[in-house]
Amino acid sequence: MLSKKQLSRQVFLLEIENKAVPLNCRPGQFVVLRVDEAGERIPLTIYSADKTKGSVSVVFQVVGTSTWKLSLLNAGDEILDFAGPLGRPSDLPQGKNIILIGGGVGIAEIIPLARAAKKNNSITIIAGFRTKELVILEEEMKTVADKVFISTDDGSYGYKGFNTEILKQQLNAGKVDIVFACGPIPMMQKIAQITKQSGVQCIVSLNAIMLDGTGMCGSCRVKIGRETKLCCVDGPDFDAHLVDFEELANRQKRFLTQEKISLQEFKKRMGL
Repeated sequence: MLSKKQLSRQVFLLEIENKAVPLNCRPGQFVVLRVDEAGERIPLTIYSADKTKGSVSVVFQVVGTSTWKLSLLNAGDEILDFAGPLGRPSDLPQGKNIILIGGGVGIAEIIPLARAAKKNNSITIIAGFRTKELVILEEEMKTVADKVFISTDDGSYGYKGFNTEILKQQLNAGKVDIVFACGPIPMMQKIAQITKQSGVQCIVSLNAIMLDGTGMCGSCRVKIGRETKLCCVDGPDFDAHLVDFEELANRQKRFLTQEKISLQEFKKRMGL
């Protein structure tokens, strides 16, 4: 690992040395990594890639045992497995008015899209956070977007309320051709409802629980309209208006008990 930067209390940006992935990756794709032999496979969006330097940067939030382990690594440490690029690249339009909306660490997944689409489109970013101390990547957002709106649930910074309220205002104020969204499932579900009512196309990036990341295990399956799709090979981008968010939310909960036990045992071993 080349470097580590802490963006907020539980969010980190890592730059990882890898010469192969930067040669082929495109915005919207991801990598799957494993910290050690006992670690689970973690899918993380490629935040940026440097072909000259031979490095890939990822942003993640500490939630469970594996992300705790990842957050404890420092420059010079090694990551056991690192596979990618995986998933289908995002299909970015040309000459359109685009809104990119994210919640929390999901901001790190829309910035690469804004970076790639900036040259040929009008870009608006709407970023939502619970409170001011959790705001991340603000300056980066400003460099890749024509307009940036930040909301906090408690009103401690920017607009007081949910980012979906700003989305409604923007949809009512003028022409919007397409919305890209990434973040918590309830947020994406609300965005899907709002954009459907407004008749605006919406694409969501889904981060379902994955194992192999190559379509063999079926763990990341999601229902899109009447079809069953796999996030790892058919996505992660899908038409928001066709996603069965209730099924997705239920499937995300299926390992909660095991995850809680694992984290408790890890913290006890580490004295955390």
